[in-house]
Amino acid sequence: MGGIKSGEKTRVLVVGATGYLGKRIVRACLAEGHETYVLQRPEIGLDIEKVQLLFSFKKLGARLVEASFSDHQSLVSAVKLVDVVVSAMSGVHFRSHNILVQLKLVEAIIEAGNVKRFLPSEFGMDPPRMGHALPPGRETFDQKMEVRHAIEAAGIPYTYVVGACFAAYFAGNLSQMETLLPPKKKANIYGDGNVKVVFADEDDIAKYTAKTLDDPRTVNKTVYIRPQDNVLTQNELVKIWEKLTGNELEKTNIAAKDFLANIEHMEIPHQAGIGHFYHIFYEGCLTDHKVGEDEEASSLYPDVKYKRMDDYLRMFL
Repeated sequence: MGGIKSGEKTRVLVVGATGYLGKRIVRACLAEGHETYVLQRPEIGLDIEKVQLLFSFKKLGARLVEASFSDHQSLVSAVKLVDVVVSAMSGVHFRSHNILVQLKLVEAIIEAGNVKRFLPSEFGMDPPRMGHALPPGRETFDQKMEVRHAIEAAGIPYTYVVGACFAAYFAGNLSQMETLLPPKKKANIYGDGNVKVVFADEDDIAKYTAKTLDDPRTVNKTVYIRPQDNVLTQNELVKIWEKLTGNELEKTNIAAKDFLANIEHMEIPHQAGIGHFYHIFYEGCLTDHKVGEDEEASSLYPDVKYKRMDDYLRMFL
């Protein structure tokens, strides 16, 4: 499994291409000049938005490849067309939870034998650091670890891209639960609101991902998305919004025990969400470890002008 020769276009297959992050990764790969293939699954049926999205990729220059997770040989054939496979399968409980489907992809990559890099679906908290996570949200990390073990046991070269809260879910709403819009009058603050959190625009996450996949510096490494100016506490995020609007919000500090109270009476997706928020905003799981410059995306790729959160929040004005 050699590297990709310089001057040659990298051929990449994006799996989960019509999903939330997947569609951004397809566009970022095309913009980066990669020869981009998109997995088209027959299971798509009558989902017209997904079908139209696939054909919009085709218009941009992507190639559609038909394959199904229920047909191993079709996956092997798809994988044989490319140098790199990127998976963006969903792993959140309130959407579809498909992390372990990637094991079928690992089997196809093993049989095809030509893949020089695999980027499984990660893009969030760093799973090996989440062994203590609360159930049921912990399932996401356990399953991601299962996929990692399969990749590493097979000796497939990999890159794991992790480490930031998606801005659309965590920044636009000032990290309030159950809404994606900024609060008008009141904001809940987790604990003292001074725990450092990492925020990143999803398009920037996709751009960094597209840059890592043929970079020799990132092979068999975890790349952390931790853009310096976007490492903010919840209080700092709220202050940015207050400054933009000229309006001060009424704040309520929520103690950890109150935040976790009644968790067992909630629906499973809500329990998972509460657990993840707890680890991010009370424990600081995104920033409680050092990251070297050679493994941090914004230092590796200073040419990506990432979106800062004051710019991000301006669109809600």
